[in-house]
Amino acid sequence: MTNRRLGRTDIEIAPLVLGTNVVGWTADEKTSFEVMDAFVAEGFTAIDTADSYSRWVPGNDSESEKIIGRWMKARGNRAKVHIFTKVGSDMGQGRKDLSAKWILEEVEASLKRLQTDYIDLYQSHWPDPAVAQEETLSAYDKLIKAGKVRHIGASNYDAALLAEALKVSEEKGLPRYQTLQNEFNLYTREKYAGAVQDLVVKEGLSCICYYALAAGFLTGKYRSKKDFDKSPRGKGVAKYLDRKGTHILAALDKVAESTGAARAEIALAWINAQPGIAAPIASATSVAQLQSLARGARLTLSKEDEKLLTDAGK
Repeated sequence: MTNRRLGRTDIEIAPLVLGTNVVGWTADEKTSFEVMDAFVAEGFTAIDTADSYSRWVPGNDSESEKIIGRWMKARGNRAKVHIFTKVGSDMGQGRKDLSAKWILEEVEASLKRLQTDYIDLYQSHWPDPAVAQEETLSAYDKLIKAGKVRHIGASNYDAALLAEALKVSEEKGLPRYQTLQNEFNLYTREKYAGAVQDLVVKEGLSCICYYALAAGFLTGKYRSKKDFDKSPRGKGVAKYLDRKGTHILAALDKVAESTGAARAEIALAWINAQPGIAAPIASATSVAQLQSLARGARLTLSKEDEKLLTDAGK
């Protein structure tokens, strides 16, 4: 397992980022502590969250950042992990927001919740068409100069928007996005593969993709409508149960049979084999799940198996 550098930064990570949208939702605090302990014990360092996780749960108020903060304080391990968080989601202001005013205000809230004085990677969660990119990047410039943020990334950007941001950074002498966090997996490829991927590779960025396991569909446990009740997230996989999804599951089954690896592990290994990828983001609600994700990060597929999987999703 070889570490990968994030863009042009000085951050190197092993090829797995722990997603924490489940923290404070389907994983309570005790379980989350156990999973994060296991993640670090396996040799990984990068933990991804957002100010908005998991506010969709009644009564929750940015529980993910809060629990991560309490975990780091309890373990005294802030210097040993890389914290990625995001800004720009609607936190009650009624819209996606990348205004300088909001970024400079919200970073303080994230730092307080995380109980830290710096964020390793601060990401624009969603594009904000109402705000000029120069304004957003200028706000990040202030945070980097103040030592509150080390590097910045974008999320959910298409090729045109990302290219514009990189041009503004170069022309105005502002910080550049070093990473891109878009949806990408064996089933959903169009939000990264193609023009976005070409730009990422050309400009030396790194992709840390989310929904790496397609909301659990690529684990193979959802094969019919009756399987949806297996998880609170079950109904979200219904859209994958079509002809393409069936073909992908069949390919995963075949590779699993020949390698002995779990389907989720194979799905992660396929992502890590794609150009421009630094690491997939995947979440776990148990130590056993986390250990499986770790095996996936260490798995190397044969060219034949990689092609079989690629072709199944076309």
